[in-house]
Amino acid sequence: MEGCSRCGFVHQCICEHIPSIQNSAHFALLTHSNELARETNTGKLMMQTLEHCEVIEWQRKTPPQKLLDQIHNKQVQPFLVYPSEHSVSLTEISFPKSNKVPPALFIILDGTWQEAKKMINKSDWLKALPCIHLDVSQRSGYQLRRNQEDGHLCTCEVASQILEGTGQAAQANLLSQYFELYMAVFQADKSGHALKH
Repeated sequence: MEGCSRCGFVHQCICEHIPSIQNSAHFALLTHSNELARETNTGKLMMQTLEHCEVIEWQRKTPPQKLLDQIHNKQVQPFLVYPSEHSVSLTEISFPKSNKVPPALFIILDGTWQEAKKMINKSDWLKALPCIHLDVSQRSGYQLRRNQEDGHLCTCEVASQILEGTGQAAQANLLSQYFELYMAVFQADKSGHALKH
């Protein structure tokens, strides 16, 4: 049986529950090619819900020109979301709400942690960007892959944290609620039945 063309589920379509979220912060999912084919990818939840979000496939030898153009034209304030010895906590940065200030562009490495490290190591242009990290206190609700490490969030959870940290609490809540629904329905759908309410 084929699943829904939008939400992907076979036994229970949840398209009517997909929120439309107007977010002032922009997101670019720099996605490893392996991640594009994974059913367990949560970046697609951001693409389904967020007004300002795009997927850009990472290439080892060729930096994505579209993303480079955005960064160099100063149409946005770019931030690479990746914990490192040089990264600054999201809470330490001020994001003024003004049309005169370029919107923040959060570049999230979408892949496994091993793939994300490879993307950083192979991309000098990424290393030149201002780097931020999240102060994670919550336990991840993501349980679709093995060997999840404590303190690591999935892509969609990272976006929720960023929305919260940039003064968009209502948007963060909508995304989190949809993520929780998606996780519950995913488990049921793979078991061959609709989720019981």
